[in-house]
Amino acid sequence: MAATLSPHHDDEGATKRYDRHLVRRLAAYVRPYKALVAGALVLLVLEALLQLVGPILTQRVIDVALPARDAGMATRAALVYAASLLLAFICSYGETMLTAMLGQQVMRDLRQQLFEHVQRLSIAYYDRTPVGRLVTRVTSDVESLNELFTAGVVAGLGDLFTLVAIAVLMVATDWRLAIAAFAVIPLVYLTSHVFQKKVRVTYREIRARLARINAYLQERITGMRVVQLFGREEGEARRFATLNEAHLDANLRSITIYALYFPAIEFLTSLALAILLVAGARQVGAGTLTVGVVAAFLQLLRRFYQPLQDLADKFNTLQQAMAASERIFVLLDTDAGAASRAVSTGKPAKKEHAPVTIAFEDVWFHYGDPQPDPGWVLRGVSFVVRPGETVALVGHTGAGKTTIVSLLLRFYEPQRGRIVANGRDIRDIPIDEWRQLIGYVQQDIFLFAADVRSNLRLDAPIDDAAVLAAASRVGADRVIARLPSQLDQVLGERGASVSVGERQLLSFARAIALDPAVLVLDEATSAVDSESEAEIQRGLVELMRGRTTIAIAHRLSTIVQANEILVLHHGEVRERGRHAALRALGGLYDRLYRLQAGQDARMPIPDSATLASHMSAG
Repeated sequence: MAATLSPHHDDEGATKRYDRHLVRRLAAYVRPYKALVAGALVLLVLEALLQLVGPILTQRVIDVALPARDAGMATRAALVYAASLLLAFICSYGETMLTAMLGQQVMRDLRQQLFEHVQRLSIAYYDRTPVGRLVTRVTSDVESLNELFTAGVVAGLGDLFTLVAIAVLMVATDWRLAIAAFAVIPLVYLTSHVFQKKVRVTYREIRARLARINAYLQERITGMRVVQLFGREEGEARRFATLNEAHLDANLRSITIYALYFPAIEFLTSLALAILLVAGARQVGAGTLTVGVVAAFLQLLRRFYQPLQDLADKFNTLQQAMAASERIFVLLDTDAGAASRAVSTGKPAKKEHAPVTIAFEDVWFHYGDPQPDPGWVLRGVSFVVRPGETVALVGHTGAGKTTIVSLLLRFYEPQRGRIVANGRDIRDIPIDEWRQLIGYVQQDIFLFAADVRSNLRLDAPIDDAAVLAAASRVGADRVIARLPSQLDQVLGERGASVSVGERQLLSFARAIALDPAVLVLDEATSAVDSESEAEIQRGLVELMRGRTTIAIAHRLSTIVQANEILVLHHGEVRERGRHAALRALGGLYDRLYRLQAGQDARMPIPDSATLASHMSAG
């Protein structure tokens, strides 16, 4: 079942009962690289077997070569041991390379899947989720899984085989000494169990604190102009210090647990050595055991508890990976929403679009979760706009204008009613096909940190001539011409290297580059000067011919020629008609128009509350 994230859900993490499920899901990313896993395991098994060579040769030299004063046997043993060390080095090198390749390729696949998934998530999800947290998932959390694959799972299996091989040799050599050597294993297990419970919680806290820091940084750095403009540097620094301190505290708790655990394991290893020495000395004194066997056991015991320590360290890595994977899979399990259920594949193709008639049929919509009495943003909105016609949306801030456009673009889905295009519910149209029909010019323009060419065509299969033709139709060719590298000019982040008005012109050119059947204009000329606005308006007359156009208007002078004007108030269409008819009606539209006309001549700009009160008076 798909999970749905709340804003704070991913700060809490999942419970331990999901470990097996998480491991199975992680294993799915390893399956395409079975050859790498198999090769690494073979090398690890060989390395484990080579670790037995030293103790066996030690016993033989002490018990056979030294009493017989056979220098040749001791020399041959030394050469065999040197060869085993060389082979162990080669195996270790090969295993490290293979597991590193495995980890890097798994991370690449997971990052790719995450990025593709977040592109399909609904806009409603982004409304409630800080961008910094998503960045943490795709980067830091995925990186935490690298250690799991490079030094965790595969190496852990090698350590397990080493433990079994050494245990078998110890029992075969002398079962009584083996029992003495294994005496502290229950204490090692108990210590590891306590460590496991504590460290899981601390690593989950670390991931949560890091996500909060990234979310805070992303928001403040993006809004740095506002921070500096309002002198918020000290206040924001104090808030960041609180987040930073929480992250430090979580890391210190982890370090404390880690610092206690390894000395405890080392103490238990030394205790096992002491028990072995006492037991071995008694048997040597009784003549039932040779010194060579005891010497071999001392080496085997150290080799036996070293993998145990390594396994504990790998378990520490596993805890970090589990904390990260919990959060990654919660994101991957987040339902992408209805908008993703009819998605086709492939890049946009330039083609002739048939005319589109759009109709809103008794559309009701509210944001947030359903409630007994939801705050409806739209209430029974109905209208039709045909090819070659323009419908303008006007009203005070919060009246529902932008929500209508968001529903049309399928950023959200209406709770009641439907939106149809040529008689077909737009929810039944693959979303990328639907959006290819629409040219959208936002008031809040977003340009990528890429060259002008890429920003205007956005992977559309059009050549430079078509790009420049689209730009010339709205006057953006003048912007391009003044840039040093013209179409090759790389813009700053969010288009910061050009002015707001120039960004709007480029955004307009981008919207019409694919010759869309539908134009959606959100106060498309609000950021350009009067001369540029006049040029764009002249171009719009040509661009709107044969197209279906919906325009949000804040300056009513820009929509006097619209075929129909919808006057929205608190989510309802209170008035509709052409400009002259609405003026003659003397209602909301007339009040709004006269208010703007008076404002232009002699009045200060009213705030939204004042405007809403004027409209309510009607």
